[in-house]
Amino acid sequence: MGSVGERLSSARVRAFIGREDELGRFAEALTGDPQAPFVFYAFGPGGIGKSTLLRRLADQARSAGRLPVELDGRFVSRDPADFERAAAPFLDVPGTVLFVDSFEHCQWLESWLWQHFLPRAADGALAVLGGRLAPQAQWSADPAWAGVLHLTELKPFVDEHARSLLTAARLRPELRDRVLRFAGGNPLALSLAAAAGAGPEGWSKEEIWAPSADVLRTLLAGLIGEVPTAAHRRALEVAAQAHSTSEELLSSVLPEEDAHLLFSWLRDLPFMESTHRGLHPHDAARETLAADLRWRAPHAFVTMRQRLAEEYLRLLREAPEERVWTVTDELFYLFKEVETLARLRTWSREDEVHDRPLQPGDIDVVLRMAEQTEGPASADLVRYWAQRQPQAFSVYRLVSTGRIVAFTARLVLPAPPDPQDLATDPVVAAAWQHTDATAPVSPGEHIGISRFSIYPERYQVPSRVIDLSSSRAQAEAARARGRAYGFAVYQDADAWAVRVKGTLADTGARPRVGEHTHGLFSVDWRQVPVETWLRRFISATDVPAESGPSGISRTTFDQAVREALAHWRDAGAFTACALLRARLAADFDDPVKELRALLRQAVDELAGDPRGVRAREALTAGYFSGAPTQEAAARRLGLPYGTYRRHLRQGLDLLCEALWQWELHGPDENHGRTVPTYT
Repeated sequence: MGSVGERLSSARVRAFIGREDELGRFAEALTGDPQAPFVFYAFGPGGIGKSTLLRRLADQARSAGRLPVELDGRFVSRDPADFERAAAPFLDVPGTVLFVDSFEHCQWLESWLWQHFLPRAADGALAVLGGRLAPQAQWSADPAWAGVLHLTELKPFVDEHARSLLTAARLRPELRDRVLRFAGGNPLALSLAAAAGAGPEGWSKEEIWAPSADVLRTLLAGLIGEVPTAAHRRALEVAAQAHSTSEELLSSVLPEEDAHLLFSWLRDLPFMESTHRGLHPHDAARETLAADLRWRAPHAFVTMRQRLAEEYLRLLREAPEERVWTVTDELFYLFKEVETLARLRTWSREDEVHDRPLQPGDIDVVLRMAEQTEGPASADLVRYWAQRQPQAFSVYRLVSTGRIVAFTARLVLPAPPDPQDLATDPVVAAAWQHTDATAPVSPGEHIGISRFSIYPERYQVPSRVIDLSSSRAQAEAARARGRAYGFAVYQDADAWAVRVKGTLADTGARPRVGEHTHGLFSVDWRQVPVETWLRRFISATDVPAESGPSGISRTTFDQAVREALAHWRDAGAFTACALLRARLAADFDDPVKELRALLRQAVDELAGDPRGVRAREALTAGYFSGAPTQEAAARRLGLPYGTYRRHLRQGLDLLCEALWQWELHGPDENHGRTVPTYT
């Protein structure tokens, strides 16, 4: 018997249907035919078979003794240098074949590839690209490339190939005509339908195969059928929303479940792809699955989004530095549809940029940009801050050409402020004046200010530069210790006041630098923790729950309980917690003291229920005992971390439910609950 890889390759060869022209032309290229293409580019809509074709061509390359280098565009870095490192054998090893799947996710690399990367290929190397978009017309029309580029728009299967696919999938003959009428020639729809109908029950009802405009929804419903358990349903909720789902992620957001079992089940679903970051549903399947789950179980859908957000926020604080920006991307992927975020971020891949730290050789370019957009007075301030905090600056280059097009600076300024800074920069002086007038910054604390955002070609409008700089600023705020305020500076204050409404407050300050006036926007991180602030982005997608007289939703209430516990040992943060504004605290004479007493009582009362004994111990150790971390709390109880988190999760659920009943109905009359006086 051959290796597992050889057996998989043989299975793919046997199951592959159609695309004879592409296979034939690629085979000619593998022989070294000088008239054969050098670059193969396949494009077409989702589900048309691009990934299947690229895997088949990779097997063909291996069989010919070639070295395949396979990249996935969904996980390609914005920096061309990272792409070049990953694809290094294409430049160094003769005969290498480079495969880039899902190229639409890194389309910004296209000009750079044609102009700078592909012409440096090693002798005999080949490149195969697959994506949803056709290449830019300038390349397919260029006479220099015309002779070496094989361009293919993949079409739906003809009837003969579609029937062959269903036969190979062992779909029962009596179902094939119905499936063909229903799914047409789309390979993904055909494959899903075949998988759904291959089981012992199959699709036996005639009406199931009636034509429908929502093919994938019906196919997915039939394919998944009755989900084995509630845990499997929650795993689907994770995969539908997370950009990629690893076993580690499942374990974190579903700590009470068997993550290994659930991950294996997800991996076996036919619309799930395995990548180096985890499982990634086919885009069309993900959209359908997410829409279906949102419709059938809206509260569960929102709850899972919140769990994922909390896990990403934890990783922002605790993950190694090199992982932070990946986590930031995954966090904002959850929020991509939210109106508030849509006003601030472009989600565009046009003019894609990547950022690098400021280098001495960049200074002249940066100063020219500042003078061009904001005048010589601003350029003088850029020079001043570049000397004092060079590490605060990021320089942005176009991926396609490497040209510097923008820069930003995120300053970190400790209290008390430096008199020289106040005398030199009116914007920084205005920021400190605002803190003094509202909530002064104590020694040992600091402020962060996104001082410059200079992109001459797209000055002070939503752009990828502002997207990336904002993501870094938010990640830094989540990880910083002692950050009191965050500030952002925009010249068109009126326009940005609308864009940042609900996320940043307009300070009203309008400092003037040279001929330009700037608007100053802020957030007090002591009053609104980063976690709470980021949750505002998804508030528009929360499903209203039954509410008490206060009008607060259950989702918001549960968040407020968790926030109060998280800030138990921080007197300043606890004083500002949202739970103090709930109905249950409305009649307190001493709100902070009495709310703390109520929380302690509610946790202690959990032990009255056998289910709550260990939950009470976990909550007490995690929040009230002084343990510096959750890991330390687990050690204090002598529990494995996973077991401790399971008890903690259960404790939070029980506590939130008990306090919600108080919010709705007041004190428990049966038990005569009163607010104790201890703290």
